[in-house]
Amino acid sequence: MLMNRPVVVGVDGSPPSLVAAEHAAQAAVWRSRPLHLVHGYLHPLGYGVPINPYDVGLPAPTEDGRKMLEQAAAELVDRWPGLAVEVRQVAGGPGATLVEESRRAELVVVGSRGLGGFAGLLLGSVGTQVAAHGHCPVLVIRPPDRPIPTEGAVLVGVDGSESAELAVGYGAEEAARRGGPLVLVHVADERDAGAGGEAAALLATAGAAARGSHPGLTVEERVITAPKPDQALIEATGEAALVVAGSRGRGGFAGLLLGSVSQALVHHARCPVLIAHPHQPEQ
Repeated sequence: MLMNRPVVVGVDGSPPSLVAAEHAAQAAVWRSRPLHLVHGYLHPLGYGVPINPYDVGLPAPTEDGRKMLEQAAAELVDRWPGLAVEVRQVAGGPGATLVEESRRAELVVVGSRGLGGFAGLLLGSVGTQVAAHGHCPVLVIRPPDRPIPTEGAVLVGVDGSESAELAVGYGAEEAARRGGPLVLVHVADERDAGAGGEAAALLATAGAAARGSHPGLTVEERVITAPKPDQALIEATGEAALVVAGSRGRGGFAGLLLGSVSQALVHHARCPVLIAHPHQPEQ
């Protein structure tokens, strides 16, 4: 059943993943969904399962992994009493594990860096993989050391694409849950003299859809004139509680899993980023 879809978060014991788990718990409470803490673990002899699994078999869950998950779950239940939490270790790479979990999830949450991440690496390989390939909305927690934002707008980039329409819908839902405003932004090319009118029309259409689905929601429509849409949106995230981006922009190739603006946001935004993948149909 759709109502049973959990909020799933990847936890590996690293500080960024534990911060992601806190965001995931808050998201689960807002949605009245269960929370699943998932740890994807690898075979000690190499990456993933060996070529011939009959030689050494599937890797067994580790005691350290179990204790780490159970401790994280206990701390979250203490903070959010009544939250239903399950913990699970899954044999396989953490990125592939979370992508598979996303087929049955309401939301997948990932930290911006995991164990072994270099200090200068803005988004680890797991977060990048899940953000690009997820089968449901994916929340990337940025920056990894910032507490859960309690105030601020939900920001959505609008470019007229189908992906952006989905992002506006998700953004309106998030703003309604949080009790804050929804800010719709279109970045117009400063070299295009006619861009202002087109931008206003795009924003008016998106704003009408958001107000229609959530009466009483405060919706702002903002045109930013700048040469680079990605940089302009990154700057705008400085005061936001969340930015919502489509998985592909206008003119994106069918095989392009994540558009350039969305990629820039998951690597450089100054607040958490929600990538608006559509939900996978129930199997």
